[in-house]
Amino acid sequence: MPARFSATEERRWITDMLARLAAQDGRRRRGLPGSDAELVVRAKELSELYLEGRVAPVSVRWVTNQHQRWGSCTPGDSSIRLSTRLRDMPAYIVDYVLVHELAHLIVAGHGERFWAWVRRFPQAERARGYLEGVEAAAGLPLDEHCDDTEGS
Repeated sequence: MPARFSATEERRWITDMLARLAAQDGRRRRGLPGSDAELVVRAKELSELYLEGRVAPVSVRWVTNQHQRWGSCTPGDSSIRLSTRLRDMPAYIVDYVLVHELAHLIVAGHGERFWAWVRRFPQAERARGYLEGVEAAAGLPLDEHCDDTEGS
């Protein structure tokens, strides 16, 4: 902590750091990947479990700039990004979004072949319903990633 902090700034900094540590600890206890490196490991595990190990992303990271999507990927460089909005959700939700994005590394669109891969994740429908409920409760438009049509 910088020596120039006033007593009020010190208390604010300590309160903020304690909240961050508690959130990180809560994520660990719920089995959620906390760091980007842990996300890469989890994505590779999920690929082995549900996608025949066909894909291995080069990077997976948490991002703060996704307000309309839960996740996104760039097949050209095999990178995946997950919205930090997922951090307080159950682990199976994060796993579902990872499987969804990993499936895009196999099939680009949202056609039947894509959904066949995603449905290999046993809690896919439950997770989709959860995310749709979160979006509805927040008054958000439904995530376009959940559209069953090709090319969306």
